[in-house]
Amino acid sequence: MRILYVFPHPDDESFGVGHVMHLQRRQGHDVHLLTLTRGGATKRRHDFGYSVAEMGEVRYQEMLEVERVLGLSGLEVLDLPDSGLKEVDPRELEWAVADAVRRLRPDVVVSYPAHGISGFHDHLVTHAVVKRAYVELRETLPELRRLAFCTLTEEQAAAAQTVFPLSSSTPEEIDCVVSVEPGDIEACRQALDCYVTFRETIETTGIKEKLFSEVPFELFAERHDPPLDDLFSGL
Repeated sequence: MRILYVFPHPDDESFGVGHVMHLQRRQGHDVHLLTLTRGGATKRRHDFGYSVAEMGEVRYQEMLEVERVLGLSGLEVLDLPDSGLKEVDPRELEWAVADAVRRLRPDVVVSYPAHGISGFHDHLVTHAVVKRAYVELRETLPELRRLAFCTLTEEQAAAAQTVFPLSSSTPEEIDCVVSVEPGDIEACRQALDCYVTFRETIETTGIKEKLFSEVPFELFAERHDPPLDDLFSGL
């Protein structure tokens, strides 16, 4: 099957579900990643003396390495304004997401949940525009059958929280829990290593040691109790 992950920034995938993406590729699925910005506005650019455009190009090159490490089927990185998605006409964002969905025809789309995990406004905007594009396109694209939101359990959020406050989903909201293997976690750690310009943030958060082997998801307009064990189950 084919799955499309949509996130706003470089490294969002590796901080969240890189190990799941690697697992799905091992299972033979087509795994595509759409990133809406090049992440150039990050304050980390000042550590290197880069302009926003220069940092965006560096981070794009880092993402090409991530594509290789995770073995992704495809990667597309747009150049929408990093840290400024809330100022963009939401229709423009919806069109960008819809265009990728129409071209790729995925069975499943994945993005952030309503709380965005970190609460950063780019995450919240991405959730809204992906959901809006999905509900419209599923009326005309029969292969588009599921919208999933990667999340954390309440226990995971408490364990992973360091310098950033993290939000979670309740047990009732979690509809799927994917189990990954040690090799998938190691691949995600290697993907994080590709982000050389974010090394300090990666070390400060300790994210490489907080990649959980059980990865929860909410499923839009679905309810599964007990949770499914695969994002393609039942399709």
